[in-house]
Amino acid sequence: WDFCSKWPVFEEERRVRANDREYNEKFQYASNCIMTSKYNIITFLPVNLFEQFQEVANTYFLFLLILQLIPQISSLSWFTTIVPLALVLSITAVKDATDDYFRHKSDNQVNNRQSQVLIRGSLQNEKWMNVRVGDIIKLENKQFVAADLLLLSSTEPHGLCYIETAELDGETNMKVRQSVSVTSELGDPNNLASFDGEVVCEPPNNKLDRFCGTLYWRDKKYPLTNQNMLLRGCVLRNTEACYGLVIFAGPDTKLMQNSGRTKFKRTSIDRLMNTLVLWIFGFLVCMGVILAVGNAVWEREVGSRFQSYLPWDPPVDNFLFSAFLSFWSYVIILNTVVPISLYVSVEVIRLGHSYFINWDQKMFCSQCNTAAEARTTTLNEELGQVEYIFSDKTGTLTQNIMSFNKCSINGQPYAKGEVRIDFSPFNPLADPDFCFYDDKLLESVKVGDAHSQEFFRLLSLCHTVMSEEKSEGELVYKAQSPDEGALVTAARNFGFVFRSRTPGTITTTEMGRTVTYSLLAILDFNNIRKRMSVIVRSPEGRIRLYCKGADTVLLERLHHCNQELTAVTSDHLNEYAADGLRTLALAYRDLSEDEWESWSESHSVADKATDCREDRLAAVYEQIEQDMMLLGATAIEDKLQEGVPETIAVLSLANIKIWVLTGDKQETAVNIGYSCKMLTDDMTEVFIIGGHTVQSVRQELRSACSSSYPQVSGTNDRAVTDQRWREGGRDGGTGREFALVINGHSLAHALEADMESEFVSTACACKAVICCRVTPLQKAQVVELIKKHKKAVTLAIGDGANDISMIKSAHIGVGISGQEGIQAVLASDYSFSQFRFLQRLLLVHGRWSYLRMCRFLCYFFYKNFAFTMVHFWFGFFCGFSAQTVYDQYFITLYNIVYTSLPVLAMGIFDQDVPDQRSLEYPKLYEPGQLNLLFNKREFFICIAQGIYSSVVLFFVPYAILSDATQSTGVPLADYQTFAVTTATALVIVVSVQIALDTGFWTVFNHVFVWGSLASYFTIMFALNSQILFRIFPNQFHFVGSAQSTLLQPVVWLTIALATAICIVPVLAFRFLKLDLKPQLSDTAEAGRPRVSEGRLGARGGSRRSGYAFAHQEGFGELITSGKNMRLSSLNISSLTLELCLPHSLHQHTTTHNVHFFSIFL
Repeated sequence: WDFCSKWPVFEEERRVRANDREYNEKFQYASNCIMTSKYNIITFLPVNLFEQFQEVANTYFLFLLILQLIPQISSLSWFTTIVPLALVLSITAVKDATDDYFRHKSDNQVNNRQSQVLIRGSLQNEKWMNVRVGDIIKLENKQFVAADLLLLSSTEPHGLCYIETAELDGETNMKVRQSVSVTSELGDPNNLASFDGEVVCEPPNNKLDRFCGTLYWRDKKYPLTNQNMLLRGCVLRNTEACYGLVIFAGPDTKLMQNSGRTKFKRTSIDRLMNTLVLWIFGFLVCMGVILAVGNAVWEREVGSRFQSYLPWDPPVDNFLFSAFLSFWSYVIILNTVVPISLYVSVEVIRLGHSYFINWDQKMFCSQCNTAAEARTTTLNEELGQVEYIFSDKTGTLTQNIMSFNKCSINGQPYAKGEVRIDFSPFNPLADPDFCFYDDKLLESVKVGDAHSQEFFRLLSLCHTVMSEEKSEGELVYKAQSPDEGALVTAARNFGFVFRSRTPGTITTTEMGRTVTYSLLAILDFNNIRKRMSVIVRSPEGRIRLYCKGADTVLLERLHHCNQELTAVTSDHLNEYAADGLRTLALAYRDLSEDEWESWSESHSVADKATDCREDRLAAVYEQIEQDMMLLGATAIEDKLQEGVPETIAVLSLANIKIWVLTGDKQETAVNIGYSCKMLTDDMTEVFIIGGHTVQSVRQELRSACSSSYPQVSGTNDRAVTDQRWREGGRDGGTGREFALVINGHSLAHALEADMESEFVSTACACKAVICCRVTPLQKAQVVELIKKHKKAVTLAIGDGANDISMIKSAHIGVGISGQEGIQAVLASDYSFSQFRFLQRLLLVHGRWSYLRMCRFLCYFFYKNFAFTMVHFWFGFFCGFSAQTVYDQYFITLYNIVYTSLPVLAMGIFDQDVPDQRSLEYPKLYEPGQLNLLFNKREFFICIAQGIYSSVVLFFVPYAILSDATQSTGVPLADYQTFAVTTATALVIVVSVQIALDTGFWTVFNHVFVWGSLASYFTIMFALNSQILFRIFPNQFHFVGSAQSTLLQPVVWLTIALATAICIVPVLAFRFLKLDLKPQLSDTAEAGRPRVSEGRLGARGGSRRSGYAFAHQEGFGELITSGKNMRLSSLNISSLTLELCLPHSLHQHTTTHNVHFFSIFL
């Protein structure tokens, strides 16, 4: 969809020719202009009004306004409706205009960014909005990528460039991209100006990790993959410059495709209110029909007798037409059962709740100077009803920062102590940011312990990290995964410093001595092998294989003499895993020259194989990685954001289910699950769903379901499922707990229509659910699945562009703001900088917002039915003539002045318990999830109370004043005395009622409640004063009637009696309920905190692997090929000489002072 042209363009494939705008324009591809705004100056008023009148309530009030303009049926002035309607429309229009202004501002800022475009052989500055598909763009270091580009060439060797994708996936690690070899030499603008290659590729889509296309140039074709693409939103890093061909622009880019369509989100209370408004309108029609029928009967039986001196007003000529007009008159009079001030008040309350979130200092992060932000004002009460949270992992639960935490060397454990080690006296090359606390390990290295030194020697050699030495001793490591960076940094601080590498050597500084090893081979990592190895030759000529990997695969490849050490190290690994640490086992093997030569020949054959190359290499790797000697194990902490385990534990106690949806691989996701305390070793079973076919996935799901429901195996008992899910995935009979881990390829089958119910059923039986290797689209599909089957309120939280579709699909979207990209924040409804703030957002602000809104609505419907139904009863005593009980000024001011501010104060400030108690008693959150505080039942109770009050307020004054007289003997049974008495009693009753309903009194509550009561008397006396009568004699007829009425003791006795009859039953009911059936909120203040600390404690000792390694395969081959090396001009010749040497002569090469500048991932 072209947001600028507003015309949809559908493609089956895309054809792009470089430097040929005329050819490309015939396909009508979208320009690079983006437009996320909805209005412009011309369309704002009509479009906004059209959108607002799509609201049932606004259309209803417009219809009433039209009726009030007809004199024959209106007994109220038009201003009683047009003033509040205009107020509502204006407030909403100003809010929409403000939101759209900021969208325009953001769009203009992005569209007017400058980019260098190659036009007619020269680079010219162009605005982003003027860039077109087929243009060639030059990017410089630290610049944002303007569109989705095919990388053509780069200043780095072999057409490599490095990008940061934080805007796309929230990850701050660098990633490498490489141009097609045939275009990598086109670095000069003159050469690029003559480039006329044509790209045929897939149409625009939202798959961030996939691209498929072909480059046709000079009668040859070259395959294109995602590794050749630079996506809009990325930032060029550590690369002087590069050139790219625009493939997708503007709304067709993957960043914008992932933004998805903005959905207008409504709360469940909004949807319920729309239903209730329709019901009330039906009730209003019924009352109008009843009174119209009464009018017809009265006019026929009684009114006909007065025709001679009280004829019908034209055009009425019979009782039926009189009844017809009476119906519409009563529709106007009784419309206040749903006053428009309800919608104004709701918006004001929501705005107040949003400001409370923005102002909450306990949700302010001083570290990144970021406050929480409510980016919408329409969803606050929905925060108090969340049942499912869908969370990203990287950048949301974790900081994506790894720290070397513990280790085991030759059976000796080393862990954190009390005092941080100062490495600077021992090692001038130490990283000052590295933290370790067990000085026994440093002493072991210092005294020359062979096992400790070999341990760190392995860490300094067995990796694919690149090193950049900016100045002497100032090392910067560029690791393709934070795991490797942490391990190499640990070795650096303990005296084994990785300095540099070439395709055939690794140079280290060991205990102050420079050593260069010949790199004979890298046995690369992949997800199946779960390990990587290097084979190096020391300067002394010793050949050794160093290996690190998962304990589950490495321990079984050890020499049999390691049994005792393996048992001890396994215990240490078990302890580390129980602490939620990421573990690796380390081993080595000495190779003879003959063994190396024989294996090297087998490796060379497998490497050159044209078929099944990967399998052949794996078999060769397996052959050499045997009979190894165990060195020890490492334990790395994947640093969680502060307070994540505690937050998850508290939210779980609030009956909120948390699912983790991540693009990470299974081991990493599971390890974080244990760190977060979502998974525990006390769980009965963790189901792993990893099938690649529909049949295998279905079988695994059914097996998991039968294990968790042995008593209902083979059935589809949804009631049992729902009950188990409410119990948090716990087997009610045995206390068993389960968890589910499912891979992306298996999830694709599980989300199919014929299997989705089985997937939901199985997931509902589990306490924790982790979906790994999922695409952005699958994240959104999982959210939609739960919305469809569970009918529950969902919340999605993430920090990258790959989370946007999930954030927009959920009822509530939360973006994590911080050092990562802001795309998720821009698409979110709420944002803050730390996952732990979610606890306060839901349990405090969300719960309070729901409570306040429910109390507000209950009271609002009550007071308006009490007010309006008096007219209904009066109709039976006024000949059904549509005469009002109150004067029109009271009718106008009742909802605007007399009762608006007290209910607003309650809706904005009310609390049942303080914020700290809300956190200590998570079970207080459950009424919102069960929708207990405002539902159809509560609504009928409210209107029943309102109708009861209206009966009392009408018939008590009517009965008493019918026979009452003044002290002078003058009867009090006149219309104005009755109207003043009823109106005064009404205002006092509803004021007392809101005083009873208010649970938390502030200065505002006192001022508004008692001030509104005082304003009623002030205004009433003013409207009945001599002054207004002299100025407007035709408007104010009843001079002094209010004063004379309220001077009568019987009137005050009547008011007091009516108030008592209305309020005493309410008080009695509440006292009985508090005594016989108290709620948790009633007892929370007196009790002790209910948050269980037990679930935050250590887990049991059952054996499991803590292995998790965020590494990717392929980098070993890239290193040994030399493609990622940048060489100083002084060393090109020496490196060329080295590359010409056979591996057997590498031991004789000298150390090269080579500088590298490369980043991975």
